Amino acid sequence: MPSRSSTDAYGSVAIGIHWLTAVLIIGLLASGVLAEGAADPATKATLLRLHAPMGISILVLTLLRIVWWWRFDTKPLPLGGNPAWQDMLAKAVHVLLYIVMIGMAASGIGMFVLSGAGDILFGGAPGPLPDFDNFVPRVPHGIGAKLMLALLALHIGAALFHHFVRRDATLGRMWSASSK
Repeated sequence: MPSRSSTDAYGSVAIGIHWLTAVLIIGLLASGVLAEGAADPATKATLLRLHAPMGISILVLTLLRIVWWWRFDTKPLPLGGNPAWQDMLAKAVHVLLYIVMIGMAASGIGMFVLSGAGDILFGGAPGPLPDFDNFVPRVPHGIGAKLMLALLALHIGAALFHHFVRRDATLGRMWSASSK
């Protein structure tokens, strides 16, 4: 499996980053929802101790992916046959996914820094967890989570549409570097 993408398929680096990011996003969304709804402070703290490193990992992977494509790799050529509006929508969804992932990381880091939660969760500082609703980055973080869910639904829906309805190689190209 080549590390770089070809004109027909994504390389192993792009595929690995994509699927690792996907798994982490699912874990991040689940831990965030569970932490928000947790009544027990110890449970909430445990979930946030998982949530924060996953968020940082997604940020690092997203930046790595951008640098990888910008400096070292290219995306495969489009398969063709899509209406122009679908190609434009696909590009918009991908760009928005990157923007939301970076924005979510920035707002999450902002909440941890402004609230002191990072010191409480990871530095052993005494005290209860703060009420994140009292900090400005909470609003964009919440909006970003809803936007992320909507964008993921579009992204996954489009991949399934291409796989099961159009029966083209769109999903296969991101599944295995040897798929065509």
